[in-house]
Amino acid sequence: MQKGLLAAGLALAAGPLAAQDKPELVVYTYESFVAEWGPGPAIAANFEAICDCTLRFVGAGDGAALLSRLRLEGEHTEADIVLGLDTNLTAEAAATGLFAPHGRELPELDLPVAWDDPYFLPYDWSYFAFVYDRERMPEPPSSFEALIASDADIVILDPRSSTPGLGLVMWVEAAYGERAPAIWAGLADHIVTVAPGWSEGYGLFLNGEVDMALAYTTSPAYHAVADGDPAKAAAIFSEGHYMQVEVAGVTASSDQPELARAFLDFMLTDGFQGVIPTTNWMYPARLPEAGLPEGFADLPRPEKALLFSPEEAQALRDPAVGAWLEALSR
Repeated sequence: MQKGLLAAGLALAAGPLAAQDKPELVVYTYESFVAEWGPGPAIAANFEAICDCTLRFVGAGDGAALLSRLRLEGEHTEADIVLGLDTNLTAEAAATGLFAPHGRELPELDLPVAWDDPYFLPYDWSYFAFVYDRERMPEPPSSFEALIASDADIVILDPRSSTPGLGLVMWVEAAYGERAPAIWAGLADHIVTVAPGWSEGYGLFLNGEVDMALAYTTSPAYHAVADGDPAKAAAIFSEGHYMQVEVAGVTASSDQPELARAFLDFMLTDGFQGVIPTTNWMYPARLPEAGLPEGFADLPRPEKALLFSPEEAQALRDPAVGAWLEALSR
């Protein structure tokens, strides 16, 4: 959408309240998004510069916790937008009836998959991967089976509270199918801990307490750009890597539905997409005019991308998490 048209739409969305108190748009998202080093502050400033409104982010744990909170609050939620679910949760989220169709005409997206979801729009994506330190591990495992055969220890995230944790469960399920329980049984002895969320888990790796941590193929860009540390890398597995596509949607009970949809339009412009690579350290859903920043050009891309449809993910989630839990409980 052209900047002028977006600004005009935002002015209409603000309506007569613009002359009085500025309307407030409330966005539920995950904690790292709203951190001072995350994308939230810059995105809020960029949107408020054109919307004549106040944008308030509310951190609600990790991505999977967002849906749980919304279910608890139901139609009485103060959220106008939920930002931070992914395609493993969108079918389940839509089935709650708590989201409204976005009704947007999409610009061309830079995703490896086609997009036609009537409720949710993507804002970034990457591949799940295990990140390691080249200096500590010169020869990383090249598959889950190689990881099982190695002496490496790892940290993973709880799929019941963490979207990356659920992504790992889906990764194993997509790669191995009926053999997934056996893979989890083999991985169990390598798992030092199951962290509840991203910060806790990745922090163990950064502190040198584990050899590898569940993260993304784009995570090493952070270390190269922000830390000046080229030693961190993502291990590329021969069976392929599961994708994560993160999305946002408007709540059905929003008292600012037009402003919320104007935010979705803004979300796919440079004012949002240009912030994502060096704050959320993911690929933007729509490539900014300036392209990708330094540190992203040499990132490895898996030869095989794995992704269940939202409906497949919804059907597989409970049995896959059950198999994970049983294997780790032995």
